[in-house]
Amino acid sequence: MNFKENITMNMDDFNEVIFEKDENGICVLTINAPERRNAMSPRTFFEIGKVLDFVETDQSSKVLILTGSGEGKAFSSGGYFNLKELTKIPKEILDQIDLEDLAQKRLALKFWDFPKPVIAAINGLALGAGITMPLIGADLIYMANDPDVFLGFYFLKRAVVPEFGSSFILPFRIGFHKTFELLFFAQKISAQEAEKFGLINKAIAPERLMPFVKEQALKLLPPQTAFGTIISTKTLVRAQFRETLVKALDEENERMLIAVRTKDFREATRSLVEKRNPHFKGK
Repeated sequence: MNFKENITMNMDDFNEVIFEKDENGICVLTINAPERRNAMSPRTFFEIGKVLDFVETDQSSKVLILTGSGEGKAFSSGGYFNLKELTKIPKEILDQIDLEDLAQKRLALKFWDFPKPVIAAINGLALGAGITMPLIGADLIYMANDPDVFLGFYFLKRAVVPEFGSSFILPFRIGFHKTFELLFFAQKISAQEAEKFGLINKAIAPERLMPFVKEQALKLLPPQTAFGTIISTKTLVRAQFRETLVKALDEENERMLIAVRTKDFREATRSLVEKRNPHFKGK
């Protein structure tokens, strides 16, 4: 299905992200849905895509930082889909959203093709899409070294499959066996473990996370760096793997659409609402 992306949005119209831009060209995109621990809805993903469009075409925007609202005590608790919430989305926006793109292929490829540096500042728990999105979209990932801040690939616990191209990027980064361990057992991953596994660049003291990330961003700006070569280098490295990513995203979407029609998926959804462990039957 083809979707036009010609809709323009004023930054003030954003409901679920906050966009800020410093005079030096460093931009910050904050996932802002604290009432649900920054879980990302179809509208959140749409608004993130619009920020990417703006930063890419705005010549004075140089580096994009991704983070989560501190009020939500999370970077993002993952994906969020609620039929009632869909009715609140204006029609002109809803028409741009492919509700069958459960793997977020369009946004993943927009991140993959985004030419400017992206740095993720994981300032709270990051579950599901909350970690797979920065893994596919960020060039550098820094994470607060705090007991309450952890990563989790909880897909199997939700009776779904990995998305955002993580079926490609995870084994590419950490190998098959560690990938299967993290996916099969859905364990909590601390910042130090994430650094050890190669999922992030560095674990940082919480109070130093954003200052450190902005310091790193400044190092990427002229006159310290020839910015054009950063764009060329990023494009060159990522282009080599684009075809593989597209294939992974297509297969993730196919398998996700199968998964969400199963009884196990309905049981996983009920268990979340009822705040209990799911009891799967393999159907």
